[in-house]
Amino acid sequence: MKSLMQPILRYMPHEFRWDVVGTRFFWYIFTAILIILSLGSIATRGFNLGIDFAGGVLMEARAENVVDLSKLRGDLNGLSLGEINITSFGDTGKDVMIRVPQQAGGDAAQNVALKKVQASLGSGYEIRRTEVVGPKVGAELIISGALAVALAVIAIAIYVWFRFEWQFALGTCLALCSDVITTLGVFSLFQMNFDLTTVAAVLTIAGYSVNDSIVVYDRVREMLRKYKKMPLPELLNLSVNRVLPRTLLTVFTVFLTVVALLIFGGQTLFGFSIAMLWGLFVGTFSSIRVGMPVLLYLDLRRDEIFGGAPGAVEGKAAPAR
Repeated sequence: MKSLMQPILRYMPHEFRWDVVGTRFFWYIFTAILIILSLGSIATRGFNLGIDFAGGVLMEARAENVVDLSKLRGDLNGLSLGEINITSFGDTGKDVMIRVPQQAGGDAAQNVALKKVQASLGSGYEIRRTEVVGPKVGAELIISGALAVALAVIAIAIYVWFRFEWQFALGTCLALCSDVITTLGVFSLFQMNFDLTTVAAVLTIAGYSVNDSIVVYDRVREMLRKYKKMPLPELLNLSVNRVLPRTLLTVFTVFLTVVALLIFGGQTLFGFSIAMLWGLFVGTFSSIRVGMPVLLYLDLRRDEIFGGAPGAVEGKAAPAR
């Protein structure tokens, strides 16, 4: 990792001059389009709910030979259990994920469906994982997942409010809502499997995004204390550009980890990895392009925040180190 980071550190600029504030309207429109598309897809297409939420039977099996998916679909769909979804994963062609829809008749019917599928597969398959989820449990998990995301956003906003000021908390909330809605929109638009690991990814994205926001806001507060006469738009740009090298390096290192999960994590972690990849982009983007410029409109007054703290520097900022 050290040898990989050295050329990046050598060629990456140590000082950025992005005009984040001056281009804010373009990025506001871009963010609004993403949110509208996400909400539209969620309203019209919904989610491809996994077994965790929709209920049913999930089986992970490995065959002795390469699987003929067409023949396997024909055999299992002939069991009169509804539309069975079969997907192959891994690079051997021998691993399959089988999803049997919720059966009428409760847990007993679910177990009967499971035995039928196992009998149809025969001895040529090794059953590696089996999950049976009833409709009541699925409905409870939907409520619990939505509640977990909502409470996480509220708790983060309260923390930022006490740690900084209400203006920063509101900016963080706007960025977090953008992250969560667009991530859900990606899963709805491409109909990727939405399960509990996806909810875990959304919560991870929220934590990652607020970490970026706090780093930037801490630099803003430092600049507000240091340059009391600098115009606020110029100060916000300076604050962002001072933390960009650190932010980009963090994104790159996390990106490498998530790509490894995507490649080697298998079907179980596929949804989590996709959500994290999207979250890396949108979390960093929203912290800089949404949460930061919005401070211009939130009556951010230095005198109220610092009460005329001593040692303030008048005039322009010193060169970036």
